[in-house]
Amino acid sequence: MVALIGRLIAAAPADRPARIALVGAQGSGKTTLGRAAAAAFGAAQVSIDDVYLTRAEREAMAREVHPLFLTRGPPGTHDLAMLGALMDRLSVAGPEDETPLPDFDKRGDDRVPTDRWRRFRGRPRAILVDAWCLGAMAEDDAALAAPINALERDHDPDGTWRRAVNAFVAGPYATFVAGLDALVFLQAPGFDVVLDWRCQQEADLLGVAPDDLPAHERARLAGFIQYFERVTRRMLAGGVRADVTVKLDRNRRPGPMAG
Repeated sequence: MVALIGRLIAAAPADRPARIALVGAQGSGKTTLGRAAAAAFGAAQVSIDDVYLTRAEREAMAREVHPLFLTRGPPGTHDLAMLGALMDRLSVAGPEDETPLPDFDKRGDDRVPTDRWRRFRGRPRAILVDAWCLGAMAEDDAALAAPINALERDHDPDGTWRRAVNAFVAGPYATFVAGLDALVFLQAPGFDVVLDWRCQQEADLLGVAPDDLPAHERARLAGFIQYFERVTRRMLAGGVRADVTVKLDRNRRPGPMAG
């Protein structure tokens, strides 16, 4: 799939770095693909996970909009303005310029201090953004009416949170995607694999085999992915605007491509 990214970079306007999003459910391998392609083509790789709103900003959203916005991940919890400004800065960087790339401490649940950010030297050939929700299409009001999981049923019974998330999808996130040159969607075979993929990620972070991941960790992750379930299911069912869709099997092996 690295070769696919190379073809998309070559097809983009030559007067600036290509802007390409790599999109897929949690654990689909989009960050790994982005890093490999960045190394191969002299691109800058940024994850949307690196531009979460700060803890204080999400606490404000939790007070002012809905308590579920305290948890990072869903549309509305990212600083798209910062990401856009970063892409603009990279696009005009000179050969000797160093551009700081944001970072987020997931364990500490807050943005890493700017003096610890990694730096990209020069002007990249492309800017690769990996993100789970870019390209998602908003739902209509009728689809939002009924909760789809325990999280929505117990913590968003009136639908305030999911309507707000949907508005972010339809507004700022769609606007951001409109400024990209291409979007590649890594399509999981179904939502049922997302928990296994996410548990594999966590096991890697803990340095254990997936089968040795403690049961309480798997239960925690099962609860966490409910924040992502509605939008992920929508995308897997075809509610995504992508230039190229790559179907993955349960082992993340790429299959047919469309687009």
